[in-house]
Amino acid sequence: MKKSFLFSRFYVLPALILILSLAACQKEKSSSTLTEAEEEQIASASAEADSESDLYFDDVFNNVIGVNDEVGMQGTGIFGGRVTGMDSMPPCVQVTVTRLNAPNPFPVRIVTDFGTAGCTGRDGHTRYGKIITVYTGRLTDPGKSATTTFENYRVDSLSIQGKHTTTNTSTPGSVPPQRQFTVTVENGKLTRPNGNYHLRNAHRVITQAEGLSTPLLPLDDVFTITGNASGTVKRGSLITNWESEITEPLRKRFTCRWISKGRNRVIRRNLPGNSPWISILDFGQGACDNQATRTVNGITYQITLH
Repeated sequence: MKKSFLFSRFYVLPALILILSLAACQKEKSSSTLTEAEEEQIASASAEADSESDLYFDDVFNNVIGVNDEVGMQGTGIFGGRVTGMDSMPPCVQVTVTRLNAPNPFPVRIVTDFGTAGCTGRDGHTRYGKIITVYTGRLTDPGKSATTTFENYRVDSLSIQGKHTTTNTSTPGSVPPQRQFTVTVENGKLTRPNGNYHLRNAHRVITQAEGLSTPLLPLDDVFTITGNASGTVKRGSLITNWESEITEPLRKRFTCRWISKGRNRVIRRNLPGNSPWISILDFGQGACDNQATRTVNGITYQITLH
């Protein structure tokens, strides 16, 4: 059976909030006390929390590596338009560079300040507050890292907290050449004005699969993503712990906004591995589009990614 509905990473469906609130659980219930409807909604909420967290912390990664060529490779995130000669960074963004061991270039702290009034980018989203990143060296060099924290940082109405670390874990001198980044999120938290939140800890390995022969031209770059995550999602009075694992490497092209291939498995913590309430998110077979499917309890839903 195949069903279709809209799956947004930037807001929680009001109906979902209402149903989960009616579950009237101050703590996570055991699987033996949950109805099928509750299991379905928990599976949906867990998958959404994992996907939404991935989206926002991936945006942090893109901004951290894309500031400029001194610390990374400009051309991603809010700095992305520079690759094609069009500056995508709006003038309301203030970037401050501080040498922590001057005159040595590193370590360096870069503060990207979107202001208290907010700054709307070309992607249509308004960011507030500050992203604060300390670089030990240029992120294109093996062994160098960037650690990011946040100060009153929001994207639209969503508050983002935690510690985000990007480390270049490439193998120097490898043949063929290889570029790899390991990204960790510690005590990540996404909070909405109504008090709903996601807590998240994650480990991702991002490996460049194509475009290595043209290191100065990112337009032909293709990356694969592997890893796992765990966290807690709160929706109304319901609190659920979840875990996720990428079971088929995700594939992301530099020129495509969406993940175009791969599978991610999300499960409520302590559920048996053969439970029908495991969510499988399938991003397709490589087409650059915003379509994917989510399968749970034998039913496949067509979803639209935002």
